[in-house]
This record gives sequence, structure tokens and C-alpha cells, in this order.
Amino acid sequence: MARIEGVVLPGEKRIEIALTYLYGIGLPLSKKVLADIQVNPDTRVKDLTQDQVAAIQKYLTQNFKVEGELRKEVTLNIKRLQEIGSYRGMRHKKSLPARGQRTKTNARTRKGPRKASNVVSNKKVVSKK
Repeated sequence: MARIEGVVLPGEKRIEIALTYLYGIGLPLSKKVLADIQVNPDTRVKDLTQDQVAAIQKYLTQNFKVEGELRKEVTLNIKRLQEIGSYRGMRHKKSLPARGQRTKTNARTRKGPRKASNVVSNKKVVSKK
């Protein structure tokens, strides 16, 4: 098993797919990285040599922000938007969609499960005699 940027890549997968387990790397970037360091994309992770793993690690750290560094940058950007009071910052603060989607219906992923607010209960009131 290979460990890159603190993430253990699954051994049975092709390296082309396994690199997408890293935050900030999709399939196109994965293909570009492997082409630049001349590693066969069909190679399984378990079949990689230590030199190949080291080359991938070195290439990623020199050329891209991935995993913790990228997550930190994204959270700082969101925090900055909230502090300056921008529209997008307010939407992030209220856990609402920030890019103009409708919220009357849909938006359940962002808003969370429905809250039962105006539910009228039909409980019978027991009167004491």
C-alpha cells in the first residue's frame, strides 16, 4: 500500500484512480501527473516501487496544493468572506446555497433534514373533574 500526503491509497486500484482519493486531485489531474513523471496509469498501487511513490509524492508537493494545505486554504477563504460580510459569506454562515440556487424547494443537502415547525398536533386534552 502506498501512502501519499498522509492518505493510504487502496492497493487493488489502478494508480490513475487511486490518486483521486487525495483531496484536490481529480481524474484529469491524476492523468497529467502520471504522464509527467512517466508512470503507467494501468499499474496497480500494490505494484508501485518505492521510487515511483516517492516521485509522485515529490511532484505533488512541488506543483500542487492537495489535502491539508488545500482544505486550510478553502476554509480560510470562506472565513474571509464571512468576516467582510459579503453575500456569499452570509450564505455560508446560514448554511444556505451560495451560488444562486433556489431554496423554496430542493437545497436539502445544504439546509439539512426538514424541521417540523408548523405541525399541528391532534392530541386530546384530558380535563380534570
